[in-house]
Amino acid sequence: MDTENRLVVARGRGGCGEMDERSQKIHFSSYKIMLKNPVCKLYRFPTSDNKWMRIREQMSESILSFHIPKELISLHIKEDLCRNQELKELGELSPHWDNLRKNVLTHCDQMVNMYQDILTELSKETGSSFKSSSSKGEKTLEFVPVNLHLQRMHVHSPHLKDALYDVITVGAPAAHFQGFKNGGLRKLLHRFEMERRNTGYQFIYYSPENTAKAKEVLSNINQLQPLIATHADLLLNSASQHSPDSLKNSLKMLSEKTELFVHAFKDQLVRSALLALYTARPGGVLKKPPSPKNSTEESCPQDPPPPMRRQDSIPHHSDYDEEEWDRVWANVGKSLNCIIAMVDKLIERDGGSEGGGDGSQDGEEDPSLVDSIITRPREDWYEQLYPLILTLKDCMGEVVNRAKQSLTFVLLQELAYSLPQCLMLTLRRDIVFSQALAGLVCGFIIKLHTSLHDPGFLQQLHTVGLIVQYEGLLSTYSDEIGMLEDMAVGISDLKKVAFKIIEAKSNDVLPVITGRREHYVVEVKLPARMFEALPLQIKEGQLLHVHPVLFNVGINEQQTLAERFGDVSLQESINQENFELLKEYYTIFMEKMPPDYISHFQEQNDLKGLLENLHQNIQAKKRKNVEIMWLAATICRKLNGIRFTCCKSAKDRTSMSVTLEQCSILRDEHQLHKDFFIRALDCMRREGCRIENVLKNIKCRKYAFNMLQLLAFPKYYRPPEGTYGKADT
Repeated sequence: MDTENRLVVARGRGGCGEMDERSQKIHFSSYKIMLKNPVCKLYRFPTSDNKWMRIREQMSESILSFHIPKELISLHIKEDLCRNQELKELGELSPHWDNLRKNVLTHCDQMVNMYQDILTELSKETGSSFKSSSSKGEKTLEFVPVNLHLQRMHVHSPHLKDALYDVITVGAPAAHFQGFKNGGLRKLLHRFEMERRNTGYQFIYYSPENTAKAKEVLSNINQLQPLIATHADLLLNSASQHSPDSLKNSLKMLSEKTELFVHAFKDQLVRSALLALYTARPGGVLKKPPSPKNSTEESCPQDPPPPMRRQDSIPHHSDYDEEEWDRVWANVGKSLNCIIAMVDKLIERDGGSEGGGDGSQDGEEDPSLVDSIITRPREDWYEQLYPLILTLKDCMGEVVNRAKQSLTFVLLQELAYSLPQCLMLTLRRDIVFSQALAGLVCGFIIKLHTSLHDPGFLQQLHTVGLIVQYEGLLSTYSDEIGMLEDMAVGISDLKKVAFKIIEAKSNDVLPVITGRREHYVVEVKLPARMFEALPLQIKEGQLLHVHPVLFNVGINEQQTLAERFGDVSLQESINQENFELLKEYYTIFMEKMPPDYISHFQEQNDLKGLLENLHQNIQAKKRKNVEIMWLAATICRKLNGIRFTCCKSAKDRTSMSVTLEQCSILRDEHQLHKDFFIRALDCMRREGCRIENVLKNIKCRKYAFNMLQLLAFPKYYRPPEGTYGKADT
């Protein structure tokens, strides 16, 4: 074939010939259920030595676009209903606090009803996998990511092994229906914190740091209590089987979780919160303030509300016994010590080795209790351990009940003095996070499946975690400032997410989300044969963490206005902050991966040089410095990361970026003939998957640019003649 020509072999939806079927068997067999409506294109381009490479480009939707938001909203409803019930169960409060509680419950019930209505509407979207750019402002779809797709390039080169390059394309996570009149999350949250510090919170018992701590402790309680109960039941099961080794292992797990549980309640915040709740009861009276030795940095007022004042010490009630709380949670440790002693004696009397408990606990076991039970027949291990386990659960229940009430009272104060702004910010943050999480889960599952046979990747996954790099193309002008502020917070919030890989027990392989707003776990299901190939740590349920970073460079005409007449400090600060995060990940990667792997890795990659170059470009403050994007993308790929490209709708600027990235890879990694770089670029933009993406979004095969706009674009981000002209949507 004449090298002057470039050939698009196939176009349209569905199958793409023999090469596509072969690739689907290799790469899509176990997770193609999550990908829908593929658009495939095949190309042939000449190499620098006049041979031919074959490229298959594929773009697919993901049913996770709707599945993840529905999972997440269900969790929000469950969490909020639980919080509302806990507020109701605070018991009798003084008239002041009771009125505040009623006001909070009214607003919170309204929020729950709104979430339930949205979930009902989303549940009607059975089988949906795509939200178009023209729907980004629809209220019922605001939790769903805009235009989420897997963009994949499969290269068959005469010189190298076949290679896959994946990018997730999605509209910037942002609350479009909520609007951007007052900015996005980054600005709104900062303003909210400043207002709480300077005005509203001068009347509140606790600082924002302490309310955050209260949420963390509550989250720990909710995670640890069922775990302890489970391990206690496993201990009893081991006892019924008369298995010394199993008994020791079960006791070890129970001890570890109980130690964490007891430690959670040693925080001074819990003690002061208990007293604050006591003073809010009817008839609560305070005596003189305590001596300086009892003062804390974050304190409570000495006078009952209203009005309330912040003081430098914790209030004391004349009838309140602080030592009682110490006794309550110390009983948990004592109960565990009784169990440890009992297990030791059971194993010893049965001829096993001594010991059986790891670590030490607060308090001492009760010898009389242990001796009285050990007189029973040694065969009845279960019966001898059961009352001790029951006592542990009862003690733990008493601690949980008191702590939950006191910390719920802390959160009541946060809500009471910041309605309705606090709840609206929570709604906005939930919306943005939902969009971001849907894309992340899609990217994680795809990366996992395509790298299952890479031992280095699997070790990196459980040892270091995965880098997730977001490329933003938003301007810092007008509404897009608010979008970028939303996006920055949404991506940062992904740090709260951990993944856990489990074996699929049925044909249902859709991921499941558990947790609360402070911490989420996404369970990813793998077929048995794939699950068995994983490292032991992953199979045993180790949580796998992601490290999200965002680099943004505005490229359109609005960014020109921002650079000449506006403010680009938001973009500069985001890029600098995330460079530090990327550098930190690289440092951990170099420290934790095996020396032989690192030695080979350094021979193949100059990551240190790329990072230095990226830092220099960020510091240079050059206008529309797209070199930042290219360097960040290259570093991400070399670190086995997950790549995302985002603009407002993932339709126009995103299309320019991913096609440029694909052709740059063909040139730099697969020896694309230098004279055909621009031709290949124009071919992909004119005939490839991305023009089909435009069509499915706005029913028109035209990128949303005009000639004047394109004059402001960097050279390689301009589409070929005849492919643009439609107004943006």
